[in-house]
Amino acid sequence: MTQANPAERATETTPERTHFRACNLCEAICGLEIRVRGTEILSIRGDDADPLSRGHICPKAVALKDIHQDPDRLRKPMRRTADGWEEISWDAALDLAAERLVAISQEHGAASIAAYYGNPNVHNYGSMTHGSRALAPLKTRNRYSATSVDQLPHQLLAYWMYGHQLLLPIADIDRCDYFLVLGANPMASNGSLMTVPDFRARLKALQARGGRMVLLDPRRTETAEVADAHHFIRPGTDAAFLLGLLKTIFDEGLAQPGKLAPFADGIEAAAQAIGAFEVEALSVHCGIPAETIRRIAREFAAAKCAAAYGRIGVSIQRWGTLSQWLIQLLNIVTGNLDREGGVLFPQPAVDMIDSPASKPGHFASWKSRVRGLPEFAGELPVAALAEEILTPGEGQIRALLTSAGNPVLSTPNGAQLDRALDSLEFMVSVDIYLNETTRHADLILPPTSALEHDHYDLIFHVFAVRNTARYSEPLFDKPEGALHDWEIFEGLGARIAQRLGVKHQPSPRPDQIIDMGLRSGPYGGMRKHPLDLSLTKLKQQPSGIDLGPLLPSLPQRLQHADKRIRCTPPEVLAELESFASELPEALVDGALSLIGRRHLRSNNSWMHNSARLVKGPTRHQLLMHPQDLAARGLLDGSAVRIRSRAGEVVVKVESSDEVMPGVVSLPHGWGHDRSGTRMGVAQAHAGASNNDLTDETYLDRLSGNAALNGVPVTVEAA
Repeated sequence: MTQANPAERATETTPERTHFRACNLCEAICGLEIRVRGTEILSIRGDDADPLSRGHICPKAVALKDIHQDPDRLRKPMRRTADGWEEISWDAALDLAAERLVAISQEHGAASIAAYYGNPNVHNYGSMTHGSRALAPLKTRNRYSATSVDQLPHQLLAYWMYGHQLLLPIADIDRCDYFLVLGANPMASNGSLMTVPDFRARLKALQARGGRMVLLDPRRTETAEVADAHHFIRPGTDAAFLLGLLKTIFDEGLAQPGKLAPFADGIEAAAQAIGAFEVEALSVHCGIPAETIRRIAREFAAAKCAAAYGRIGVSIQRWGTLSQWLIQLLNIVTGNLDREGGVLFPQPAVDMIDSPASKPGHFASWKSRVRGLPEFAGELPVAALAEEILTPGEGQIRALLTSAGNPVLSTPNGAQLDRALDSLEFMVSVDIYLNETTRHADLILPPTSALEHDHYDLIFHVFAVRNTARYSEPLFDKPEGALHDWEIFEGLGARIAQRLGVKHQPSPRPDQIIDMGLRSGPYGGMRKHPLDLSLTKLKQQPSGIDLGPLLPSLPQRLQHADKRIRCTPPEVLAELESFASELPEALVDGALSLIGRRHLRSNNSWMHNSARLVKGPTRHQLLMHPQDLAARGLLDGSAVRIRSRAGEVVVKVESSDEVMPGVVSLPHGWGHDRSGTRMGVAQAHAGASNNDLTDETYLDRLSGNAALNGVPVTVEAA
């Protein structure tokens, strides 16, 4: 809880007010109760009446105040000059951006313009509704986002199997009996592609009713400490473990798809393809005993209701899409898809899946110019961005728009991208900070803070463990002369259209779009639902509305025209053959496997400029098993040099049996020692960027998602 500053007590005669909103700093969307006097935030605590978070918050919530009040936060447009940065007016800034982008596009073609959208965009609904409008008149296909360093395999499988990129089954943890988790740390993340605030309390309830959670992870994480069982698994080998589970289930006659069988196509073909593997060989590959694999398979199949959930550690690896397919298949063949206590599809109030404006997705409709990497849903893998800037020729990227992203620290081979950005003819960034990426911009356009605009979570209700809806009014008025993010995108798009001589149709405001979404959604009057939900009604419930637990919805919820599940996408079966042929592959002699790690107080690089979130013990050192330290003659606490094919960094090493032998762990998002930034707290806690080690050529071949885990590295004394 934040405390009032004694120096501000002159305002104590001003009446206090209490504001309710959702925290938008991570996927948990916890409800907050904020006490305010004038412009002073007195306290931030959990909202006990929020039907999803139920009073829970994590330390990040107070960072809303820190970011809002941060003296380093940009508040006016900034233009780079020969003498440094200068403030300019919004009209001048938007005119300059439009003029330069149009000129470059007309000289070099539409492909010379690109955009990158960072993780915070999905936490700001104005960016979600209007972000694509900024460059729409230029008709560029060069779009990139944090999706391809994160959850791309999830979305690709949802599109192939269920007919829509956002139709992801969510673990019904509140009624589950057996929870199998791979490569996820919900104690630190509060869930990811599974919006689950207060995971600890929900897990305790699961265990109190006799349920169990089994975790597979190369590190003994915060989640491992509360799990019923934790098993170390070699990075990048989740597919082998999952194949062992399915092989056992098929061989022992434990497959019981139940009600799914009439509309699930390809289960027999999957069983036949998996039948060629042997559990013993898979065991050697993943490092988990064969008897353990078989036991977990039997437990999962025998549970009354079970859910398998694999998150970022499963996706950001060489076999990410294959592994995520096996998780979906495991839930299907055991009958746990669309089962209460298994995995279910949420029914959000604003339904981004079953609506006329829905975008189900498409794959490989075009490919990147240099390497031929496939697009998905209109975006190319961000691992291709640097080479598309650096490689001369027709279609070379010469201008870039970034929005709320810091890809120099968050995408593979960040040092290469750092160099690439420096070579651009023009770069404009919609961002509140001068950071490691935006320092390359010619123009920075800072939107209002999260507390100065309204909010509705378009995305995370789609992934939530319970159906709820909540609209947040702005806490503070928009400062005079400021613009919201959506106004920046709309204004830039209008100016570009004007210069191109094309028609620009103004878009409704975000709140108007949400109101229409609520009215036409499953609980709205246009669907004749008795709740007759609208934005007006939602505003009357500032803590949100409980819409009930997740419910079975198949086959009606499926988005394929024939309302069937495609259990065996041909692309995945081909990938399974590739995996079989490469199964005996071993690590390079002397190499270790690099993995990242998540901390409760961190989500992206913005968090590192909050003094309260970075204080305490150092969190950006390398974790290394004592056996691996001894084998290399290294001392606990000493400086070490980590090398990969892509680059090298020097960090301090900490001896830890949290990581399994052969694995080293370095968190992402650090590396704040580059010059030309204005993030004072972050610079004082610089650390090293693990994405100076990750490799832009090391990908999940099927989707193009970056393989940031399992990167081969060597470690030696610095």
